[in-house]
Amino acid sequence: MARVVVIGATGHIGTYLVPRLVTAGHEVVAVTRGSSRPYRPASSWAEVEHVVLDRSALEKEGKFGSRIKDLNADIVIDMICFTLKSAQHLVEALDGSVQHFLHTGTIWTHGHATVVPTPEDIAKNPFGEYGTHKAAIESFLLAKARRHGFPATIVHPGHIVGPGWAPLNPAGHFNPGVFTTLARGEQLALPNFGMETVHHVHADDVAQVFMCAISNWAASIGEAFHAVSPAAMTLRGYAEAMAAWFGQKPDLVFEPFEEWAKRQDPDEARATWDHIARSPNCSIDKARTRIGYQPRYTSLEAVEEAVTWLISDGQVAQ
Repeated sequence: MARVVVIGATGHIGTYLVPRLVTAGHEVVAVTRGSSRPYRPASSWAEVEHVVLDRSALEKEGKFGSRIKDLNADIVIDMICFTLKSAQHLVEALDGSVQHFLHTGTIWTHGHATVVPTPEDIAKNPFGEYGTHKAAIESFLLAKARRHGFPATIVHPGHIVGPGWAPLNPAGHFNPGVFTTLARGEQLALPNFGMETVHHVHADDVAQVFMCAISNWAASIGEAFHAVSPAAMTLRGYAEAMAAWFGQKPDLVFEPFEEWAKRQDPDEARATWDHIARSPNCSIDKARTRIGYQPRYTSLEAVEEAVTWLISDGQVAQ
């Protein structure tokens, strides 16, 4: 088995990935800033080596890459790289010393989709700082892998869902109060006709894609894979399904986005625009056929688990 370094190990995905790696027999090193804990407990964390590193500070000193290299990993999984400069710094340090390097991307690298379900390898139209930076990292890593043999794989998660944090809701933002509105059968306003899409994924299914890529090294090197549920949802369909889950009949009204936004919190309206302007609907055919990804959760099943936690935590009232 391999020695695996996971950078950002206690976040949404790492909470599920690290125990999977330990169970598979790998020696795992969890690199964090030391300020966070996994979202759910697991006895396997006792077998994990913990290393505290401040990435931002070390990158300013030009030392982060060398500190990761000194951990002598066979596999490095980077959960928290957000700029091309950061990626280049780490790859320069690890080039020639690792068997596999896996980067966490995002489906936002697609920007405006031209085909749905959207395959990984179609021409991309990213916009916004996050999607644009992640697209630049992807281009760099794929070129480094395909032209120079650096063993990189990219995993692009959708809207990550799991117990411990609020999921993207049917209004396209993260206020748990939307679920309370649906639980009580109250009227919920949605932008436009509610036909824009969102594409959730359970954090454990994202972890599964990483495990599949590691287990299928030859098929995953130099490739990018979506980590999403089997199907995206429209905002309207999502709202109707959640109302039914609460035992309610949905009471939905629809308004042009500009009118709808006037009655929303400005930050929440901006978050909604960010999501519906992209309206992701991504294919998992490549991940299924090449590395054997079989998602356990539909979008709704993933959200229902998260909302169950929100109810128990007192963030959603019925």
